[in-house]
Amino acid sequence: MSMTMSDDAATKASINLRIDTRFRRMIDDAARALGKTRTEFMVETARRRAIDVLLDRRLIELEAANFDSFAAALDAPSAPGPKLQALISRKPAWEK
Repeated sequence: MSMTMSDDAATKASINLRIDTRFRRMIDDAARALGKTRTEFMVETARRRAIDVLLDRRLIELEAANFDSFAAALDAPSAPGPKLQALISRKPAWEK
């Protein structure tokens, strides 16, 4: 008779991290602010960032007729509006 892992055990794995105590406290504070455990917060945050990184590296294919318009739009972005200007000029919370 062979042993098999339960479905739950087969789909989960551990990640061990060594981090500075200050960063761990910051993570704990952020998790607590959202009503989450440290693990929930870290997994959700890492998952969201992983998706962003992978999506940023996706291949975009365009018909030749559309490429020039696409390239022109990338080369000449719209000027930032007042809300974006205010956000850009604001000092980040971690620098306060």
